[in-house]
This record gives sequence, structure tokens and C-alpha cells, in this order.
Amino acid sequence: MPHTDAVVILTTVSTPEEGERLVRALLERRLIACGSLLPGSRSLYRWEGKIADEQETVILMKTRSAVLHAIEKAFAELHPYKVPELLALEVQWGLAKYVNWINDETSMALI
Repeated sequence: MPHTDAVVILTTVSTPEEGERLVRALLERRLIACGSLLPGSRSLYRWEGKIADEQETVILMKTRSAVLHAIEKAFAELHPYKVPELLALEVQWGLAKYVNWINDETSMALI
């Protein structure tokens, strides 16, 4: 397998429409190669001293660790939450053609 710094980013938004706007904006900037929207999730979490129970859309985004700082800046501008989830999970292994595609699609990131 070729060397890669591929990562999968995990975030959530309130609606599929918010997710689509976020993913499209990151794709336009070439910060991600792909974003998969998983609507219909339910999140229970503690927020401001209370337990919240909300419907959300989970988004899995494929990118490279080299652009994570740019994604962090983009989230500050684009993500609808005050405290957005932004977790990057390292890829241990991937099909070479797929990893190369991620690298190609994000190598010219518009920062």
C-alpha cells in the first residue's frame, strides 16, 4: 500500500440539508474527497447541565491529515453548531486505488 495520511472525519449536524451544505462546501474547497450522510441517528448527550436527546445526521468524511487545520478553520465558518464534533480517525490500511483517489482529490486543497 502506498504511504497515506488518510483519515476519516466524524461530525454531526441537525438535518440532512445542513449536512449536504457542509459536505458540498468542503468538496468545493477540495478539503475532503467524499462525505457520507447518515440521517436518522439519535444522539443523547450532556449539554449545559442537562441531558439532550436529539435527532441528528452523522457525516463521515474522507480526507488527509495534511488538511485538518484547514478543515478546522472551515468548520468555524461553516458548521452550524457552537461546539461541532470534529474527530479525525487514522486509516490503518486502505485499498491502494481508494487511498490514491483520496490523495488526488485533496492534494489541491483550496485553503
